[in-house]
Amino acid sequence: MPVVATVAAGVIGVGAGAWPTVRGQSSGEEAPTMRAQLTGVLSDQQWAKPKPGSWTPPKPAPDGLPPKITRIATQDKVVFLTIDDGYEYDAEFVNLVRKERVPILTFLTSRYVEGQGQYFWALRNAGSQMENHTVSHPNMASLSPEGQRKEICKASDTIAEQYGRRPQIFRPPFGSMNETTRQKAKECGIKSILLWSAEFYNGTTGPGVGFNGFARGDGAGKNFRPGDIILMHYRKGLAEQFQMILGWIRQQGFRPAAVENYLPKSLGGNAPDQPGPAGQTEQPATVP
Repeated sequence: MPVVATVAAGVIGVGAGAWPTVRGQSSGEEAPTMRAQLTGVLSDQQWAKPKPGSWTPPKPAPDGLPPKITRIATQDKVVFLTIDDGYEYDAEFVNLVRKERVPILTFLTSRYVEGQGQYFWALRNAGSQMENHTVSHPNMASLSPEGQRKEICKASDTIAEQYGRRPQIFRPPFGSMNETTRQKAKECGIKSILLWSAEFYNGTTGPGVGFNGFARGDGAGKNFRPGDIILMHYRKGLAEQFQMILGWIRQQGFRPAAVENYLPKSLGGNAPDQPGPAGQTEQPATVP
């Protein structure tokens, strides 16, 4: 089998065996060649950008630290699918994301990259940015300032080394954070802290909603709202669970969109840093 075909099979999950790591190549010449082949086999996806005037971009916090964002103010019937952790590796999920062309954002706990780096390369090439979810998934508010800094900075170091881009968006495990978290996040190059407005308890049981249940953070029913940021996790059976939530989203007349296209560059996204149309003001970011 040609080398590129072999790479493609491994990356998109045709084979069900172990995923080799990009970083684990043996020579200085081999690793860049492998990356070039990966890029050629699966080029990065480009997701649709919002129409001007259809949303109100969040803006930086007044204190200059990364703002906390829980929802995007938009008129579009879009929701944003974000997936945390990374300790389960469902090859069929990669194929599903590519086939359906669904934008997702991965918040990666970097210890799960060890031995599974190529899996997340496949997701990266399917269009998912890799953002920061710490090294070891601790309760951040319980750590010392130095402990928080190490969890964020070292995770960013690993992700940058493996995937060629340093994370600019952070999600604290359990949503637990304090002012120190924001300070240390900024020191590590983080521009915004993205939480969520609703959670799909995929592959697990949520409080009061049962197995594979869905719950809004505001307690206002189970319907989606424009601009919802939805939390999911890399768990066993993710492909089937992902199909489930896609069905719910489409039944309600919504579509998944790329949250990074709704965030200005100053907050780690792709949208321009400029005022909206006349009469439109930026959305103040929620800060803790």
